[in-house]
Amino acid sequence: MNAEVKNEMNIDVKNIGDFLKSHGIRPSYPRVKIYEYLIRHKNHPTVDMIYNSLADVIPSLSKTTVYNTLNMFVDKNVAIVLEMNDSEARYDADVSLHGHFRCVKCGSIYDFNLDSSDFRPRGLDNFLVSEVQVTCKGICAGCRT
Repeated sequence: MNAEVKNEMNIDVKNIGDFLKSHGIRPSYPRVKIYEYLIRHKNHPTVDMIYNSLADVIPSLSKTTVYNTLNMFVDKNVAIVLEMNDSEARYDADVSLHGHFRCVKCGSIYDFNLDSSDFRPRGLDNFLVSEVQVTCKGICAGCRT
């Protein structure tokens, strides 16, 4: 894949280190590679998916390192953990307001756009909303054919 790949927030892959620093994260090689994986792969990966993909590139990598790094990314608001009601957490580097569609046949997760100007939850006037997740489930176009 091209080194100029950018995620939804226009983070250039070659500037991941600077991006992480700007969010108070020391850009170690494993952290940069894990964030790069999140940007390049829109499959909303699990810890295992990331570990299995990067273990050959970073022989010293452990699942614990991947897990702790992803939790740091979530804490620093550079990634989100998806609430998909399955046994494994999934992660996304796109922290903008958007929704997710999960296919009940193949398990794939797809992003879809939400219009933030039209998104107004009603009945929460005195609440402080810290996170919004919109999830739809059904059968994807590929599985329908």
